[in-house]
Amino acid sequence: MPKPAEGTNERKGNTAERSQAKRASPRRPKPAHAVDNVVGAIGPKIRELRLQRGLSLQQLADRSGVSPAAIHKIERNGMVPTIATLMKLAVALNRPVSFLIDEATPDGPVALTSTGAGRPVFTSKSGLTLTSITGPYGRFYLAGAAATFEPHASSGETPMEHPGEELIYLLQGALEVHVAGETFRLRPGDAIHFRTDRPHRWRNPSARPARAIWMTQRPT
Repeated sequence: MPKPAEGTNERKGNTAERSQAKRASPRRPKPAHAVDNVVGAIGPKIRELRLQRGLSLQQLADRSGVSPAAIHKIERNGMVPTIATLMKLAVALNRPVSFLIDEATPDGPVALTSTGAGRPVFTSKSGLTLTSITGPYGRFYLAGAAATFEPHASSGETPMEHPGEELIYLLQGALEVHVAGETFRLRPGDAIHFRTDRPHRWRNPSARPARAIWMTQRPT
């Protein structure tokens, strides 16, 4: 058997040590400049949303409970808002807080969601799973998700009411949708489009999961 070249074992040992150290090293925190970029984008986002809605500083203040002077400072990056203030402004502007603190995404009229790339959508309803199929709120007003309703899942006995419209296209299973006192029973291939300012709720009446495409149009 040929004798290994001098230093070969040492190099192998060093390589193994470096590999082990790389695996064991903790994940590096986000660079400070990246955090600064996120914070610095909050004010311009709030100002853009306010102008899109034709709101004055006073009108947004009336909606949110945040003073006009504070909003002005935030928009000009003269003040970093607290979480409580962000939540108030997000609700008043009909946007999730995550939109205000997400890192900036490239502008553009198109958003492609590839297979398996949809992001989970938070929902407080038990037995409902939503996966986003549409672009970010900052660029689009239409939201859509692939929805899975577990057997006998429901939105609860108390009807919901909020501005906007919804469209549900049932792909699989069965679904009951109650709108303004009327019950609609959907089978695969059925679709229901309704205004959400009417009392509404939903229920999967069967022992099998139901799947649907769920579109929501929020007021601008």
